[in-house]
Amino acid sequence: MAVAVANRQRRVAVPAARLARAARAALAAVGRAGGDVEVLVVGDDEIRRLNAAWRGVRRRTDVLAFPLCIPNAPSPLVGQVVISADAARRQARRLRVPLPLELDLLVTHGVLHLVGYDDRNPGEARLMHARERQILASDRRRVPARLWTGLLE
Repeated sequence: MAVAVANRQRRVAVPAARLARAARAALAAVGRAGGDVEVLVVGDDEIRRLNAAWRGVRRRTDVLAFPLCIPNAPSPLVGQVVISADAARRQARRLRVPLPLELDLLVTHGVLHLVGYDDRNPGEARLMHARERQILASDRRRVPARLWTGLLE
């Protein structure tokens, strides 16, 4: 599996190797261990532009996912996850968790979107967030409960 991380912003220090590990762990957990994913880290302005262009939502967000797998084709390509480093930093500060842990959650969330998880309604969101908890806990990280604060708000 190939995970490429591209950091296209300079305001927030981003641990690229850790992001790649988190993406690989999420891929393995959903049965796509051989999948290829690109993780793109941008600032608020760029994620706002992408959100408007691709979703018609003219506001910033923390993570976007662009699935790229081709149905019925033997391709390892899974897709691209775009993370706002600015949003990750704000959320980490608000929740009082380390920034790398918030980034782990965002990349895991993005990978789950790539393979079909959705969080647009409360029932599906609960399933998706339970899977995120399971994936992050399986990596033997100490995950403070406050990381999950606000996920369903």
